[in-house]
Order: sequence, then structure tokens, then C-alpha cells
Amino acid sequence: MKAFERFVGRVAPLNRANVDTDQIIPKQFLKSIRRTGFGDNLFDGWRYLDEGDPSKTPNERRINPDFVLNSPRYQGASILLAQDNFGCGSSREHAVWALEEYGFRVVLAPSYADIFFSNCFKNGVLPIVLDKETINKMFRLAESEKGLELTVDLAAQRLTLPSGEQVAFDVDSFRKHCLLEGLDDIGVTLKDADAISEFEARHRARSPWLFDTMR
Repeated sequence: MKAFERFVGRVAPLNRANVDTDQIIPKQFLKSIRRTGFGDNLFDGWRYLDEGDPSKTPNERRINPDFVLNSPRYQGASILLAQDNFGCGSSREHAVWALEEYGFRVVLAPSYADIFFSNCFKNGVLPIVLDKETINKMFRLAESEKGLELTVDLAAQRLTLPSGEQVAFDVDSFRKHCLLEGLDDIGVTLKDADAISEFEARHRARSPWLFDTMR
């Protein structure tokens, strides 16, 4: 997993509540567990005017010019601004894979579905919870003529607006550590690979009969 570093990112405002995981990545595209190949179909039902077909490339699709991510001003956005209960619905991890592959490293919302929230941290995406008033202020800025860029500093747990105003956010200390170090669940386990190997060797020496069937 890619380590999370301090960065400046453009904000894309998705002003909808209760966005579920089937809207984030529709079911017909869930044909792989390789964590790649999903970015092209992020928000497929909204980004395109034709029905989503896994056999078609984006160049063969009819783009919806009214959808926020298709607006030229939001191209290259790495911060997604959303409303309440983002990521509800099924527990598909593909939803986070699609967001990350598209280029989003941060999601800002007043609340999230629990499983989606957890999946974000396991896949290098930082889901930040902010109060409704702050979220609505950011929507006004992001939808303005100038748009909005934020500086995201996970180590300091701080967002900085172009005006210099700073917004603090909370994050679990262990999840913060894993993002900063680029550690998913497997990476955390492998940090103790030597200790695990030593334990297995001691266990085999103490109880060799348990391993007879493994020869």
C-alpha cells in the first residue's frame, strides 16, 4: 500500500447523501480481486449516459457532461467531498479500489458507512469526518468559480484552506500510523515476520508430533 504523504489536492464536490457502494462501482464490474481496473467505472451510472458494459472502454462510452467528475475544472481531483452516509450499501471493497485508482486519496463527509470507512484505511484512502457546517462551507468553496484546493497533512491531522484557515480532524492513532507507513493488514503482520518464524520454530521443536502429517 502506498504511504500517505502531505499533499495539496483539488476538491471534487459530490453533493449527494447516501451514496452507496453500487453507485460507487456497479455490480457488473466486480469480476476481479486484483484491486486494479476499477477506476474507469467509478460512479459509472452517473459518469456515462449509456448502460455500463464491462466489454466497453471509456472511449466507447457516451459521457454525461452534467456529472461533476466530467467537468474540466475537476479533472485531476484527489479529494472527494461528499454528504452523509457515504459508502452505504454492500460491503464490497472494490468501492475503495475504484476511488483510489481514479486518484482520490481523501474523502471528506459528515458520516460514513462503517465497513466502507474501515476499508478506506486498509487501502490507502483517508476518510475524514467533519461537521456538517464545515462540509457545507467546503461545498460552497468547491462549487465557486475558483474551486477549492486543500493541503492535507495527516501527521498534523490538519486541513489548510487557500485562505490559510486550518481545520483539524480526528483519526484513530493506529490507523494513522498504518497510512503514514503504507501498511495494510498484511504489511502490519509482516512487520513481525521474524517473531512469527521464531515462534513457529519453537513450537515445532516442542511438539514435533503435531507436524508429522505435514511431511
